[in-house]
Amino acid sequence: MSAQAPTYQLSDFDFDLPEALIAQHPAAQRSASRLLHVHVPGRDDRLFSDLPELLAPGDLLVMNDTMVIAARLLGHKASGGQVEALVERVTAPCEALAQLRSSKPSRPGTVLQFAAASATVLERSGEFYRLHFDAPVLDVLERCGLLPLPPYISHAPLPADHERYQTVYARDPGSVAAPTAGLHFDEPLLERLAARGIGQAFVTLHVGAGTFQPVRSENLSEHRMHAERYSIPAATTAAIARTRASGGRVVAVGTTALRTLESAATDGDTVNAGEGETRLFVTPGYRFRVVDALITNFHLPRSTLLMLVSAFAGFDEIRLAYRHAVAHGYRFFSYGDAMLLERAEPADPGAGATTQAQESC
Repeated sequence: MSAQAPTYQLSDFDFDLPEALIAQHPAAQRSASRLLHVHVPGRDDRLFSDLPELLAPGDLLVMNDTMVIAARLLGHKASGGQVEALVERVTAPCEALAQLRSSKPSRPGTVLQFAAASATVLERSGEFYRLHFDAPVLDVLERCGLLPLPPYISHAPLPADHERYQTVYARDPGSVAAPTAGLHFDEPLLERLAARGIGQAFVTLHVGAGTFQPVRSENLSEHRMHAERYSIPAATTAAIARTRASGGRVVAVGTTALRTLESAATDGDTVNAGEGETRLFVTPGYRFRVVDALITNFHLPRSTLLMLVSAFAGFDEIRLAYRHAVAHGYRFFSYGDAMLLERAEPADPGAGATTQAQESC
């Protein structure tokens, strides 16, 4: 009879992080960032440019090709009150869901003026507002939107951020935050990986503003994940099937790629192509069906992403790895350094899983 899986609470995922380790700017070169390789029986300090040596011919990198949009709009109401909108999702050519910040709630019919465009509030939808713009939303954002840098980056967007807060393979506009594990790849590194026989495939998950929402309940089962859209091409599912058949590993580049693949996994551990939405919330005890290794950045204390990597590599191993990273001056969060995590199987697969079912369309 297997031992009962431990139960974790929010406070178990807290740690002390010196503010000086929160990266405010990217490394001078994308692939020059540091890489902490976490594996059994320990961890190694490497550079991200060492990645081809740490993967094997026949492995497959699965990357999220979403593109960050200039989703932040500054404007005012007809009354003169200032308003800030953060577009969460474009739902139609001229409509979007957005978070609004203003001194007073915005009622249906309120007109918001943003530089050379305007939007009318249609309705409140939970924490978001549904807006109708007088022009295509993506055009409005391109003309007068601001890059939505994360709240822990203290400076306003700089010209360099428009390049560096975007992966080199971004091609599908829709995210309000970058899939930051992919920021470490540059073209020369991608070419070296391909020359070594390491495959590359893509999924799309548009990261929503909810990625920065804190977990407010000590009881993790009470946390409700925000929904995010994803799509998986048939070419990617075929590449995964070939990789597994030949004994290679599926390596997710970032937690967004991992959540996409695991959300589309079947009971037979294959991956379905197509589009859908996911609210997948992974905590220690979850049985991973698809992903064998994970490339990821260092995450915020008490965050769902820290819970995910703790589930993937092992709770104790991640605690030790984060202590090591702090002690050795690794840079944290979006512009910080990276980790390569090997998957640790739970002693009792499936026990203690804390997930919310994906909603597919």
